Amino acid sequence: MQYQIQGDTLPIVICQLDNGEKMITEKGSMAWMSPNMQMETSTNGGIGKAFGRFFSGESIFQNIYTSQGGPGMIAFASSFPGSIRPFQVSAGQEYIFQKSAFLASEASVELSTFFQKKFASGLFGGEGFIMQKVSGEGIVFAEFDGHIVEYDLTPGQQMVIDTGYLAAMTASCSIEIVSVPGVKNMLFGGEGIFNTLITGPGHIWLQTMPISAVAGVLRPYFPASSR
Repeated sequence: MQYQIQGDTLPIVICQLDNGEKMITEKGSMAWMSPNMQMETSTNGGIGKAFGRFFSGESIFQNIYTSQGGPGMIAFASSFPGSIRPFQVSAGQEYIFQKSAFLASEASVELSTFFQKKFASGLFGGEGFIMQKVSGEGIVFAEFDGHIVEYDLTPGQQMVIDTGYLAAMTASCSIEIVSVPGVKNMLFGGEGIFNTLITGPGHIWLQTMPISAVAGVLRPYFPASSR
């Protein structure tokens, strides 16, 4: 499979497939394709994995596209202004994504649910509680909100992130939801009650415009009946 990512703030990834190659995506992500691409909708792994994807912000069903009778082409578009990034997944090189980040992948990549280890803190920590884990072998494309800033964390090095700004991290990093220190800071600081604490070693991708933050800014301007 060969691919090319085009576009700046509204990107799209165009994939060129050999005969018989397959791509997996969530419903609604396919933008255009050649006529010889055959689509099959499936739970892709059974009910258990399907409901796991549901809790991580994805659809229960996935669409599997197969190039038949020769080379094929298929394009997957982002759903929000931001970035599309490719990740090479292999044994020992797995990634954790924010909810709904998965865009498409080769059929040999597996998407599962990643739960915050500390249930209580994760439950009240919002977006950091349930994330996505990609494993297996192959290329996966993820869509992130806004621009991406990357950091390499050494063993034991930490980064405190406002919940929602963590786009992805290597599975070698550990994640914890922590309370903002001080009651006054929680109530009047305007930064929320919880932060995400990432500990290295590993690589992290941070997004500059989480869709949840955009929704919060726009909410006061919506008519009361639409809230």
